[in-house]
Amino acid sequence: MHLTLENLQKGFKKTGYICDEETILTVYLSLVLEKPILIEGPPGVGKTEMGKVLAQIYETDLIRLQCYEGLDENKALYEWNYQRQLLKIQLSKHDTETKQLEEDLFSPQYLLQRPLLQAIQAPRKVVLLVDEIDKSDDEFEAFLFEILSDFQVSVPELGTIQAKQIPIVVLTSNSERELSDGLKRRCIFLYLDFPKIEKEIEIIRARVPRAGKILTKEIAKAVNLIRQNAEIRKKPSIAETLDWTRALVSLNKDRLQSSTIKHTLSILLKNRADQRVFHEQIGADNLWERSRSGY
Repeated sequence: MHLTLENLQKGFKKTGYICDEETILTVYLSLVLEKPILIEGPPGVGKTEMGKVLAQIYETDLIRLQCYEGLDENKALYEWNYQRQLLKIQLSKHDTETKQLEEDLFSPQYLLQRPLLQAIQAPRKVVLLVDEIDKSDDEFEAFLFEILSDFQVSVPELGTIQAKQIPIVVLTSNSERELSDGLKRRCIFLYLDFPKIEKEIEIIRARVPRAGKILTKEIAKAVNLIRQNAEIRKKPSIAETLDWTRALVSLNKDRLQSSTIKHTLSILLKNRADQRVFHEQIGADNLWERSRSGY
């Protein structure tokens, strides 16, 4: 894709990823400047989907690194194929050229590439998705600095490996911990929140076109009302909104009903405590009435 703001807008529209002009402009600037984009926001607002969509728009590979506590460079960058090295040693045990053997053992053919090195070594531009960076440790976050600044990695036995093509880098964070200023300085920042009713209606129409106009509006309003309750911890994500819509369409529903809300609530709220809060503080009958008001 030839990178222009207009082409990027068309790409998002084609993939059905609905976002505002500010979001598109921020993503565009990160692509033009070839800087990573750090997307923060609550779970389920489309942060991870952004990486997938950019891979679709550019018709390229998506390389994903899922972060977790204890993640280290062996799992993220590379590790040596010890079994193959051991086999090489066994086959060469009568070889007197020790120095040559050592050089062979630490050559690229014995290197197991993990997501970060795969992205750096890719022959064409790829999308590198570093998902939920806030779940990793401070040490791993600092380890990323070299890659995010210079798009290169250091392998002691091989030296510095420069990127063949600068990847499109998307980092996501659910804000479980504060990220360092060093990481933020290397990135373009974008915050995504749950969509307003009008935007969620657009998303549903784009992703579930079979849903009727009235049902779509009622679903968007109902989900918005549920999210407004501060005591519901795991608020319904956009993906769960779409799943709920598909479920209701499969049941041949053209409008919300109180009984339908009760029977399908588990698609939206997947936590027993949240379901209890819903029944005690919102209620299916009340949600049904409020979702129909104004339409």
